[in-house]
Parts: sequence; C-alpha cells; structure tokens
Amino acid sequence: MNKTELVNAIAEKAGLTKVDAKKALDATVEAITAAVKADDKVALVGFGTFAVAERAARNGINPATKKAIKIPAKKVLKFKPAAAILD
Repeated sequence: MNKTELVNAIAEKAGLTKVDAKKALDATVEAITAAVKADDKVALVGFGTFAVAERAARNGINPATKKAIKIPAKKVLKFKPAAAILD
C-alpha cells in the first residue's frame, strides 16, 4: 500500500474527503516525526510503538576490500508492533 492508497482508505473509512484525509495523514506523520526527533516514544495502542534506540559503535568488514572498518554509533528508529497486529 502506498500513500495514495492509504489516503483513499482513510477517506473511505472515516467519511472524509481525500483532501482532508491527506491533511490528517500528513499531520500525523509530522507529529510522529517531531516526537521521534525529540527522542520521545510514540505509542499507538492497538498498532505499535515507535522509539529511538542507540546503536553502539562496532567493527565491521568492507565486503569489497575485506579490510576492517569502524562503524560509528548512531540513533535508529525502532518499531514494535502491537500483539493484535501480529495475530
């Protein structure tokens, strides 16, 4: 499902116009993005949780040259789906 299909599904299920559904989806994505950038956790009951996790620095191997490289630490976005989605 792409964004257009999601907007159409939201519009149909919520009884909104496609323009209003797109505005609602965009606002939701913006709010989640802002919260995650601020290192907040976003929990949507019945759907899942978005959270930022720290990935530690580690050693790796460049597959092209087979030389050891250092992979720097970074923040990554994690999503943990609700149990209801997985059933």
